[in-house]
Amino acid sequence: QVQLVESGGGLVQAGGSLRLACAASGSTFSTYIMGWFRQAPGKEREFVATISQYGRYAHYTDSVKDRFTISRDNAKNTVSLQMNSLKPEDTAVYYCARHTLGGTVYDKSHHMYDYWGQGTQVTVSS
Repeated sequence: QVQLVESGGGLVQAGGSLRLACAASGSTFSTYIMGWFRQAPGKEREFVATISQYGRYAHYTDSVKDRFTISRDNAKNTVSLQMNSLKPEDTAVYYCARHTLGGTVYDKSHHMYDYWGQGTQVTVSS
């Protein structure tokens, strides 16, 4: 059984920064693409970023490009999301997710991810 535990959310003013972290259990962390998704109230869950198994490739949704950076540390079984220049529209619950075996960093559908964390709230005030 895989467990994903997010941390690092909180309340920040527009223009500020937050760093989210996701700790994963299990010994095969480096085998899988990892991703971040978010869900705002009344909206569907949306793709934010993915990172390949060894961190060589990353992909972002257009609205966060040049502001967010995804990274991973396979030795520590962690994946992080550095969020800079935050905007009120970034307010959402952020989820860490593990892709099913294989795939590419361009897989944006949440159906391609089989394990999810409990989510961490990010609130950006204007």
